[in-house]
Amino acid sequence: MPELPEVEVTRQGIAPHLEGNVVDALIVRNASLRWPVPELAQRIVGQTIRAVRRRAKYLLIDTDAGTSIVHLGMSGSLRVLPKDTPIEKHDHIDLVLQNGRVLRFNDPRRFGAWLWCELPEEAHPLLEKLGPEPLSAAFHADYLIAALKGKKKAIKLCLMDNAIVVGVGNIYANEALFAAGIHPEAEAGKVDAERLTVLSAEVKTILAHAIKQGGTTLKDFTNADGKPGYFAQKLHVYGRGGEPCSECGHLLSEIRLGQRTTVFCALCQKK
Repeated sequence: MPELPEVEVTRQGIAPHLEGNVVDALIVRNASLRWPVPELAQRIVGQTIRAVRRRAKYLLIDTDAGTSIVHLGMSGSLRVLPKDTPIEKHDHIDLVLQNGRVLRFNDPRRFGAWLWCELPEEAHPLLEKLGPEPLSAAFHADYLIAALKGKKKAIKLCLMDNAIVVGVGNIYANEALFAAGIHPEAEAGKVDAERLTVLSAEVKTILAHAIKQGGTTLKDFTNADGKPGYFAQKLHVYGRGGEPCSECGHLLSEIRLGQRTTVFCALCQKK
């Protein structure tokens, strides 16, 4: 599943082509995505796209009439193409621009979404309970320490809880905990402030680096210009269960935690 860096890379890729341009048409070939695609053409056609933003793993396409909320799901992608580009299998939605380009949404598994919001987006049910952005000033050591106080859940599960901090998915939770030397099963409320301070900094560093590198190469992800990300070669633990730890050489352990693959070094990461 595309994580925050992949979604941000997509946003950076499509924004220059959309912002300031007028919507000429919205073509929905298959409205049966994770949630049914609403009737949007009459709302968005003729509107100027004011901004393309990201909140957590959602892309927000702003117009004066409202905001399209787009989620890539497990296998979705957005490409900016000439509008006469032939349709391929799983090309479900086209946002056609008056400049002759089209934003095309492709999603083989159809777990993605294309929704609409006329309210301030923070009032939308999908967005109203989200925690702070990990790369924002609102996410810092003191915030994380307070948010985890008294929590008995494993710290990895807390780190992936969007009510605590958004967008730290499985890949980057594994990597940040390794960098901070924290065992993923550690009880969150018992991790000391010193290590949580390191963890908050590592989350920011790792996500920012992944965005800079173009996102992680995943089987189902290519960024907006069709090129894969390049961060996968930098991963220390994710996808490396049974391989030597890059720090101490001990074989990395792999378990299931919260139904997600979790890889860690039993020597370098402490509870």
